[in-house]
Order: sequence, then structure tokens, then C-alpha cells
Amino acid sequence: MIELTKDDIEKKRKQRIIKTRLMNNAIYIVLFVLIIIITIVDPTFLSINNFKFIFTQASTRMILALGVSGIIVLAGADLAIGRFVGLAAVVSASMMQALDNPNIIFPGLKLPVFIPILLVILICGLISMIDGIIVTKLSVTAFIATLGMQMILYGATSTYYEKVCGAAPIGSLRNSFTAFAQGDFLGIPNLIIYAAIIVGIMWFIWNKTKLGRNLFAIGNNTEAAKVSGVNITKTIIIIYLIAGFLYGFAGALEVGRTGSATNNLGNGYELDAIAACVVGGVSLMGGVGSIFGIVIGVIIFQVINYGLVYISVSPYMLYIIKGAIVILAVAIDAQKYVTRK
Repeated sequence: MIELTKDDIEKKRKQRIIKTRLMNNAIYIVLFVLIIIITIVDPTFLSINNFKFIFTQASTRMILALGVSGIIVLAGADLAIGRFVGLAAVVSASMMQALDNPNIIFPGLKLPVFIPILLVILICGLISMIDGIIVTKLSVTAFIATLGMQMILYGATSTYYEKVCGAAPIGSLRNSFTAFAQGDFLGIPNLIIYAAIIVGIMWFIWNKTKLGRNLFAIGNNTEAAKVSGVNITKTIIIIYLIAGFLYGFAGALEVGRTGSATNNLGNGYELDAIAACVVGGVSLMGGVGSIFGIVIGVIIFQVINYGLVYISVSPYMLYIIKGAIVILAVAIDAQKYVTRK
């Protein structure tokens, strides 16, 4: 049997430290390399206006990612995110058309801008809470529960869109509604401000409240959390409720940003939101994640989307690159999980 010298032990310790640091920062290294490549191809990419545009475009995706992140910390997933966005967009847009629009859906309906927004936030929150009840009370996995809800929401939104809205794109929105999303304050786009506020709120919940502590306790070990007196059912339902609130708010902002809505708005958004969380270090195994990581994950994907389009990379190649990054992030997460075990 070969005995290791002190130098050998120290060398192996340093190798482990380097490996751990590379693993922990691999995604940030990838982002840095991508920015360098894009800048080499087109140096004009590094401009304040470009990054301002990136952060603005990332804002609604940030809110969605922050919503689903709690569910992922619980070792779950939400496949209905995009359909929540579509529902919120169609309902809020139908209530906020310009009154002089000859094709207005609800003639004479003149509501303050916050009423439709609060309404869709409440609707999406309650529906998402039902998902939480299904998961906790009926013992249905989050994957199946949200997959079923995805189809239900699309059917309900499409029915409303066809019967009430006439199956035509809902446009000509009231100026007060579009300004809520497209406006700015002291040169800072409103969308960035809203996203920053949500980031602050979620950071406080995760790090400074009993709900946040219970969230990570359940994600780490449900049985241990139960023995410790954590109300598993209540905590999970509240996390789903908060997620729904954020989906509804993001949906209203998205239609305000784009200026129109159809029943297909939001299609596929769930993939970007979940992928951003994973890239940002939220473990699919549960119990691990940080708000800062989620913010970075969303920005990474937005830089990839905008940056590669900026240098005229094929959209098909864009899918390949994003898919490879997601696989890398999950592989790193799996290695970390094995190490923790």
C-alpha cells in the first residue's frame, strides 16, 4: 500500500479546490466567453443601450423565473407557466382596449389600469394554488399536475379568446396600459424597475422569513422538515400561490410590452424560465438555490438570445447552444448533488 506524502495530500487538496471552483463558476465562465466571442465578431455589442435593452427584455422572464424557482427548490417543476402568461395577457388586454377602437370587446368599459392587472394576478394565483393543492392533497407529482393544468389553461384561454374576443389578435390597447409596461422613470425602463422590486421581495422571502426557511427545509428533506414541525402542505400551497401571482403579473406586463395578445402568447416561456433557474444554480434535486443565481441565469439566456442574434447567428444554432448550456448546468448540478451525498 502506497502512503501519500504531505506534499501529495496538499496537491490533491488544491486540485479539489480548483475543481470545485471551476464547477461552481462554470456557467459564469461560459457567459464571459460568449460575451468575448460576440464582442470580437461585433465590438458595437458592448454598449449601454444594448445592455439596457437586454435587461428590459429579460424583465418579464426574470419575474417568471422567480415564480417557478420556489417550486423547483421543492424538487418540482411547473409546465404551465406559458399558459398562465397567455391567460393573463388575453384577459387583461380584453379589458384595456382603447375606447375609440371600433372593434372593442367591452364597449364603455373604462377601468383604472391596476384593476385588470390585479384581477389576472389574483386569477393566476388561485389557479396555481389549485396546483399546489393537487400536489399536496392528491399526491400527484408536480410534473403531471402542471402538465394537466397547462392543457386546461390553454383550453380555457382559447375558449375565452374565441367566444369573447372573436379569435382576432387583441390590439389597440389603452395608452395608460401600454405606458405601465413601456414607460420609464428617470430614464430607467419600468420593466426593469418592476423586476428589481420583485427580486428584492423574493430575496427577503427566501432569506429573512419563516416561509423561506421552511421552503429550503422541505426541498432538502421533506421527512426531516415534517419531524421538525414544518407544515408541509401549507408551505407548498403558499409557494404555488406566490408563483401564480408572479405569472399573472408577468403576463400583464408582457402584453403591455408587446401591445397585443393572442391565446398563444407565452407559449414555451416555461422552458426558458426553468432553464434560467437551472443555469442560475437552482438544483432540480431540490433544496438549493439563490435569488442572485436566478438573476444571473436569466441574464445569461437573454445575452445568448440577443447577442447571437445581434451577430446574425442562425436561430437554429441558437437552440443548439442554449440546449448545450442547459445540459452542462444539469450535469454540474448532478455532480454537486453526488458530492453532497
